[in-house]
Amino acid sequence: MNDIASGKLAVTWPDIEAAARRLDGVANRTPVMTSRQFDARTGTKSFFKCENFQRMGAFKFRGAYNALAKFTDAERKRGVVAFSSGNHAQAVALAGQILGISTVIVMPADAPQVKVDATKGYGAEVVLYDRAAGEDREKVAARVAGERGSILIPPFDHADVIAGQGTAAKELIEDAGPLDWLFVCCGGAGLLSGCAVAAKHLCPDIRVVGVEPAAGDDATRSFHSRQLVKIETPKTIADGARTESLGTLTFPLVLAHVHEFLTVSDDELVSAMRFVWERMKLVVEPTGCLAAAGVLSGRLDTRGQRVGILLSGGNVDLKAAAKFFA
Repeated sequence: MNDIASGKLAVTWPDIEAAARRLDGVANRTPVMTSRQFDARTGTKSFFKCENFQRMGAFKFRGAYNALAKFTDAERKRGVVAFSSGNHAQAVALAGQILGISTVIVMPADAPQVKVDATKGYGAEVVLYDRAAGEDREKVAARVAGERGSILIPPFDHADVIAGQGTAAKELIEDAGPLDWLFVCCGGAGLLSGCAVAAKHLCPDIRVVGVEPAAGDDATRSFHSRQLVKIETPKTIADGARTESLGTLTFPLVLAHVHEFLTVSDDELVSAMRFVWERMKLVVEPTGCLAAAGVLSGRLDTRGQRVGILLSGGNVDLKAAAKFFA
């Protein structure tokens, strides 16, 4: 089994190459952008991988499509169940729509309405649960999948999902050239672990950094203790990073390929959002600005270095964003 106990890693470079072939012509090859003002402020030469321009507005499409595209005909007929606060939900719904696979998405009742509406818009059935009352999304999703005979696709702890996410870093380095650092947001570490595998293959000396909200520092604590830490659902504006722990597949990949972790406060996150929106003219959601906030924090000395930054998504609740900026 590919897990912590076995010591075997779930995803390797050939898995990411195969995912890139499946995604070719389906996923958007999102632009890599630069900002002279960001570089002047940080002393870096930074390159932003803009996954806010990905289909359904976030990197999650890469992993969802890669996973569903591998289904046999018999598996496609069974349908898919997924659980997510928003972006994985939309990604699975859209991938299912493209591939002709029915989808049911388990979402928290307090998920951003824009993400719930978009998920339904891609043809998925949405089942809501109350996380404030202690309902467990994985148990709800497992029950629904069991009742319907469907296949459960988790948001990050799945080898095909991780491999698909890693194609974002592959493209970034192909387009920007060699990098000294790569900063990636971290919730459950599907994007971080996949990108770390790709980055380490293409740039062996690169330093990969995971950035998570200070209120949800489970990955940072797990990384430094080398023991998987689980916390209560964190309260942060970075709704895509409200995870309780890393996964049994992502954690070993993080330990093998990630150099360091940083945490940023919600205030730092809003400041990074303001910079990206105002100066770069890019609409990026709070979770999507975690990596940029990590570089802006200056907690790691990246001056004079070539830095890659993953802007992971742009599915913004505009009413909430107006409150943040106010």
